Amino acid sequence: MSRTATYHTTVRWTGEHRGHLVLGNGPEMEFSAPPDAQGHAGVFTPEDGFVAAANTCVMLMFVWAAERFKLDLLSYECRVEGTKLIGLDRTEIFTRLRFCPVIRVGCGPDQQEIVEARARRALQAAHKYSLVANSVKSDIIIEPEIIVSESARPVPV
Repeated sequence: MSRTATYHTTVRWTGEHRGHLVLGNGPEMEFSAPPDAQGHAGVFTPEDGFVAAANTCVMLMFVWAAERFKLDLLSYECRVEGTKLIGLDRTEIFTRLRFCPVIRVGCGPDQQEIVEARARRALQAAHKYSLVANSVKSDIIIEPEIIVSESARPVPV
């Protein structure tokens, strides 16, 4: 049986091309249009939010998948580049999101090739089950670097 969930945000105009954002989960922040659209530098923008939503969602789904695939996840860092097309009539759309995750996993007694294959399958599952990735029109490209270490996490002293 399908279920629904509802999320909300509230924005308030604060002058010029700026506003204040309150997220339903509690955080608040200032935002602006990007500098190339009469906005301000150094402030969160809707474009940042779009790219960040996809990046954070895929990362959290990868952590979920890594647990299910029994991976010894040592680190995960991902840069995402969003490519925006600006039409002649000044309409804009993100056409591509390029994910470049660097994933480090320990292999313990398993063969490195087997662990790397499991990490790649976990990344595919993360993309498949990402709410945000499934909700955008943009092409999604994932170019991972997977590093398999022979030793697992160092034991704390």
